[in-house]
Amino acid sequence: MLHGGDYNPDQWLNYPEVLAQDLELMEKAKTNTFSLGIFAWSTLEPEEGVFHFDWLDKIIADIHAMGSNIILATPSGARPAWLSQKYPEVLRTNERREKQLHGGRHNHCFSSPVYREKTAIINKKLAERYGDHPALLMWHISNEYSGDCHCDYCQENFRSWLKNKYQTLEALNEAWWGPFWSHTYSDWSQVESPSSLGETMVHGLNLDWKRFVTDQTIDFYQHEIKDIRRLTPDIPITTNFMADTNDLIPFQSLDYGKFAQHVDVISWDCYPAWHNDWGTTADLASKVGFINDQYRSLKQQPFLIMESTPSGVNWHDVNKTKRPGMHLLSSMQFIAHGSDSNLYFQWRKSRGSSEKFHGAVVDHDNSEENRVFQDVAEVGRGLERIKAVKGSYKNSKVGIIFDWANNWALEDAQNFSQQSKRYCQTLQEHYRSFWNADIPVEVITPNADLMKYDLIIAPMLYLIEEATMDKLTDFVEQGGQLVTTYLTGYVNETDLAYLNGWPEKLQRLFGITVKETDTLYPKDHNQLDYLGESYVVQDYCSIIQLQGGQSLGSYTQDFYAQQPAVTKHSLGDGIAYFIGARTKQDFLTDFYGSLIEELSLSNQWIVKGHPDVSVQSRNSEAESYYFVMNFSEENQVIEVAKESTDLLTGERVGTLIELKPYGVKVLQP
Repeated sequence: MLHGGDYNPDQWLNYPEVLAQDLELMEKAKTNTFSLGIFAWSTLEPEEGVFHFDWLDKIIADIHAMGSNIILATPSGARPAWLSQKYPEVLRTNERREKQLHGGRHNHCFSSPVYREKTAIINKKLAERYGDHPALLMWHISNEYSGDCHCDYCQENFRSWLKNKYQTLEALNEAWWGPFWSHTYSDWSQVESPSSLGETMVHGLNLDWKRFVTDQTIDFYQHEIKDIRRLTPDIPITTNFMADTNDLIPFQSLDYGKFAQHVDVISWDCYPAWHNDWGTTADLASKVGFINDQYRSLKQQPFLIMESTPSGVNWHDVNKTKRPGMHLLSSMQFIAHGSDSNLYFQWRKSRGSSEKFHGAVVDHDNSEENRVFQDVAEVGRGLERIKAVKGSYKNSKVGIIFDWANNWALEDAQNFSQQSKRYCQTLQEHYRSFWNADIPVEVITPNADLMKYDLIIAPMLYLIEEATMDKLTDFVEQGGQLVTTYLTGYVNETDLAYLNGWPEKLQRLFGITVKETDTLYPKDHNQLDYLGESYVVQDYCSIIQLQGGQSLGSYTQDFYAQQPAVTKHSLGDGIAYFIGARTKQDFLTDFYGSLIEELSLSNQWIVKGHPDVSVQSRNSEAESYYFVMNFSEENQVIEVAKESTDLLTGERVGTLIELKPYGVKVLQP
């Protein structure tokens, strides 16, 4: 199990006593893996063409002498000042067509020939110098790719991308509905990137720009790894993915489903706001679980946590530190959902600038006695004790479809309610029903193999291609069970509305047609009667006409009272369900509870669980490992089917498992 994190010795070269102390503390913290060079370009190449590697040679040699590993980064995430000064084209141009100044990071143009040339030079030198070093475990390409550029180079690349996709202006004008507001293009040179996604009303253009930004980012990544792949073909390559941190939802700026095809191992940076004042610990833990499951599912293999914090961060609105017990619990949650690491940003706190108060293993006090350092050492000991888990996977019969293009199009749609679309959050609410029941889930893209699952959940597919309709239909006909919801089936892949009402393929699949969607104000509510119980309805109500489907529940109010709200339709050997209204969690729990029982999805190891106690398992051919985690501030007791050994402590554990607040056990039956 990899334990360690981002190490920035380039900040401390004038403090040799600090670098010497780091080596001692690394062993005491039970760490074994360090990411180097992520922001070190100005130290590696202080002047154009002048390279200094001696300092990095020594750091790598010292870490290797301890028996630890290196994850070596390419430094393109933050270019040196001399590069920005001499070649201003490397700096980004914003959507208002303003050239940005040097500063911050991720302020570089992926199209710039100079930037590509300079990154290729330094990346090749790194690969040539360190590619055969026995400490090199993995390549870390750039850092948290994100953002876009609107310079002339990027405009030309965007036009070339569009020409490749559409071939002719006639096809592009048809796809973007050119006659709207006289936006028909008569020459490719007239096409420009969106000046602002809030002002550009050509939705097909907005959608294609976001797709282009993903492809442009992947193209730059491929440029970065060209010589690295050639010179070190056996060293795996990753780049660190992210989550949108305000609500801990999947990252929106890039299509990670597409990007994942180009990395050897998924790694991501996770920073939940534990102990917040807007939700319970279990609420946040389920969202962390969702994204962990998404990144595991993208390549169907274990992933890595590349960054996390052992304490707090410095960029939340309120930067609260982890309470006692939370660091071990949150670290074990990563492993429980499929990570083979827990790495940190950062090893040592910076002395100056914006990250001088960001959480770290080593604080400004340089002490191994403070609580955070001791928490890290405890995690290190725990990872050593559960190392047999590494490489094992999670088996799941439930898949939830997440589609980046669908989210982009839905957010751009000038309809419904701008504040209550909540595509990502809605998927996490459906996921929560299974998290509460300790049933493993995979979060997949529409391109995934659906046939390995018994149940597919695909809420709010506002943008749905006909090929996806065909794929879902085939899944149901072959015996699968499918659930979709309101706001499904509005537009095609270029954001053009489907004509002649709700698509015929969806009518056939679900045995209904959706006649209207009623959007409710925040204070508005309806009621849904389902299997003798009444549930509150909010935000959206689909008005449904049956066409062979069966009504399972109906509205009780408004002009569509007594009309279907939840339907079921048998097709081939399977069943397709349509949930026409947004509900609270109580309905989702009851609805999915019935499907869990019908499909025998229940976790058979658990006799009596608790919603705040998450039980996740990882499985190898020979063994199963159960992570039992109390995400509450109270003592909890659950009952399981077999006695076990707690790998963290070596103790035997009976079938009644007691957990303190934030308690965690890793059990081997």
